[in-house]
Amino acid sequence: MEEIEIVEARHNVRILVAGGGTGGHLFPALAIADEIKKLLPAARIAFAGTKKKIEARVVPQQGYEFHPIWISGFHRRLTVENMLFPLKVVVALVQSFFLIRKFQPDVVVGTGGYVCGPVLYVASLFRIPTIVHESNSYPGVTTRMLASSVSKIFITFDGTRKWLKTKTEKVVLVGNPTRAVLGTISHEDGIRYFNLDPAKKTLFVFGGSLGAVSINNAMEKIVSDLVHSGIQIVWQTGGRDFENIRSSAFTSSVWTGTFIDAIEYAYAAADVVLSRAGATTVAELTRLGKPAILVPLPSAAANHQEMNARALMENNAAVIVHDSELEAKILDTIKQLFADERRRSAMSDASRKLGKPNAGEEIARKILELVSTN
Repeated sequence: MEEIEIVEARHNVRILVAGGGTGGHLFPALAIADEIKKLLPAARIAFAGTKKKIEARVVPQQGYEFHPIWISGFHRRLTVENMLFPLKVVVALVQSFFLIRKFQPDVVVGTGGYVCGPVLYVASLFRIPTIVHESNSYPGVTTRMLASSVSKIFITFDGTRKWLKTKTEKVVLVGNPTRAVLGTISHEDGIRYFNLDPAKKTLFVFGGSLGAVSINNAMEKIVSDLVHSGIQIVWQTGGRDFENIRSSAFTSSVWTGTFIDAIEYAYAAADVVLSRAGATTVAELTRLGKPAILVPLPSAAANHQEMNARALMENNAAVIVHDSELEAKILDTIKQLFADERRRSAMSDASRKLGKPNAGEEIARKILELVSTN
């Protein structure tokens, strides 16, 4: 705390955070920002991101200033966006240049993904301290490209080191930050938030911020059976499948929505979670100790979602159902888990032991230490 007080006394700290495109990149960034504000309330924190993705809506809702840049990911097929990609990179670099000149950050933090690439690269040219946090076991292409130019790389899994071609002392194992609001909502308040029945058990289904088609398709076929079994559902569908699901799952026992801004209420309501196995999701599940049925994304780079899911399964904290098995296995898997309260309780305890609830605070302290030494 003494070092943080020295930083605050020296000047008003400015921190620029670049993260978004998906919730998996945005929510760790928000968790880090929240922890910095706890430690250093006077810090000015701004976010850089894209206009059309989740960050443009969620960041201002959380009370942080937001600066858009024009950038997108590169697709593996020929698209108009791919043809525009070189132009977008140039424009994003210029926008990042002027943003950094205007904001004058003491440190720039990125949480992986294409959004943070131009911002961190330009900041490194200015010799501003830069940090990239990689939440997945296999680092994304942006993290790998930036590894040699950033000041520090924070990782969630120790095995990530072998994929990074940079100095060993740059890489720091810290875990994956999760928002402090998780775990502050009671089960009763979670149930009330979705207008559900407090006497029934609840399944929370989601496939990340964009939804998961395979999970949605499998759930559509079994939703009536689950409701008739006395299970109620909170179902984040993503935008693409929402209209079809809303019409097929219309009942007071099923809440559906494209996105849940206050996801802490969904976790609080849930007795079991059915989801993908992204790093942020796994970190949230283990922070809260939620029994989970995980469906790893089969196209994830280096199969990292499978590795994430296995880390929980091997510790009896989750069950894995693969995409190819969903229609054959998911109904029985859900029913068996809801029928066995003792097993759910044991999974909850095992999951909580894997959690790193203080990762966000540790990262925030390391960021402020970097500010104090520059």
